[in-house]
Amino acid sequence: MREEKALFIIFGGTGDLAQRKLYPALFNLYRRGHIQKSFAVIGTARRPWTDEHYREVVADSIRGSVDADFYTEAMVENFADHFYYQSHNVNDTEHYMILKKLAQQLDDEYEIGGNRVFYLAMSPRFFGTIAEHLKTQKLVTDHGYNRVVVEKPFGRDLATATELNQSIEKYFPADSIFRIDHYLGKVMIQNITAIRFGNSIFRNLWNNRYIDNIQITLSESLGVEERACYYETAGALRDMVQNHILQIVSLLTMNAPVSFNDQDLRQEKISALKSLKVYTPDEVAHNFVRGQYGPGEGVHAYRDEDNIADDSAIETFVAGKLEVENMNFAGVPVYIRTGKRLATKATRIDVIFKKMPTNIFPGVALTNNVLSIDVDPNEEITLYINDKDYDTGFKMKQLPLAYRNQNRDCPEAYEKLLHDLLRGDATNFTHWEEVKYSWQFVDAIRSAWDMETPAFPNYESGSMGPQAADELLARDGKQWFFDPTKTN
Repeated sequence: MREEKALFIIFGGTGDLAQRKLYPALFNLYRRGHIQKSFAVIGTARRPWTDEHYREVVADSIRGSVDADFYTEAMVENFADHFYYQSHNVNDTEHYMILKKLAQQLDDEYEIGGNRVFYLAMSPRFFGTIAEHLKTQKLVTDHGYNRVVVEKPFGRDLATATELNQSIEKYFPADSIFRIDHYLGKVMIQNITAIRFGNSIFRNLWNNRYIDNIQITLSESLGVEERACYYETAGALRDMVQNHILQIVSLLTMNAPVSFNDQDLRQEKISALKSLKVYTPDEVAHNFVRGQYGPGEGVHAYRDEDNIADDSAIETFVAGKLEVENMNFAGVPVYIRTGKRLATKATRIDVIFKKMPTNIFPGVALTNNVLSIDVDPNEEITLYINDKDYDTGFKMKQLPLAYRNQNRDCPEAYEKLLHDLLRGDATNFTHWEEVKYSWQFVDAIRSAWDMETPAFPNYESGSMGPQAADELLARDGKQWFFDPTKTN
């Protein structure tokens, strides 16, 4: 197994993201042997922590996130010994000089070879400032690699995203910037390309001749919780559609890449996002639905949550019909929905194939074949086919052929993405062109919505959203295949 060598400098090292996701992911890379002796981590933030306290925080994050069967206390302690802390003000040039000295010391001590990962786990408003100081204060090495990782939200519209991108690319080349979308690290999202291009049955059927429609559901059962302040500035459209959902759409509707590498895959994803029809305001009104949750059994309405305005017009639910204007998917509607306080927590893709053009079975109804990809929580693939009921006479029933991932030690999304980052593989990261075309599509919807005041709240907590989301499909003679509010 190849050992990756790197110095991680995490801006925002005391934050929730670092403790819940980054430290457990790095530990899992460590216990699997992907990073071993030649790595170190510097955590920075304003808090006046010591190295010892920082290492305790790191160790606690691992104990709270990693299955106890997969580590020993000695392993955790040895891992945490690679962590160092510096109290840091991102606007203070002197602090970068101190950081540079510590980084060089650790590079020499751990024989890292100049490889550096700058992880910006902070508010995007600091990205440009940090990038400038890293370059001007020469924390960027002239040997080894220098990679910058940024988290969403990447802007709040195309204009701010462009400004943000330019503020980083002014100091770092485009191929050194890794925009992380953790959905692209999920095993079943990564499985989309394997299913589509690794199986002749789907490779040949994955087009508008055989697919009737595609449905994507990202539902959450919780409300805004502690994210209320952020959510009031974002809403479901910016928070979920612009990034996670449109990334999934691009993987489902792109053409086959020439080869499975980051450049070829990226080119096809960009083409898919360029192919999305950008709607006029009238088309937005016809093809998109927004909602905000009201009260439900034992839970508050969105407007009654802490830090939420009494008359908030922020949407907590979005459903839409997307049109893909390319040769393979023209005429295939892609229905999407996402929301909070829905009936269940699930990430689900349903590819609905067209019915048989003729039915040779008199009096027997045939259902659509459906390929369902359960991304969360079950990591399951199910193909629904028509099968003879095992009884006298000739009746049909829908038969699910299912496979569920049972691997208890399957790498989590951040672990896989950090491993790709260390290897310099950008396949599962978002390129700027993808961000740009996603914002162009979303901005048209946001602009149309901003011209009207919605009648909120308009769906009950614990439901699957407003009635208009069902009517959106009913107009086309279709319905949501995934409906957790109904029992079979």
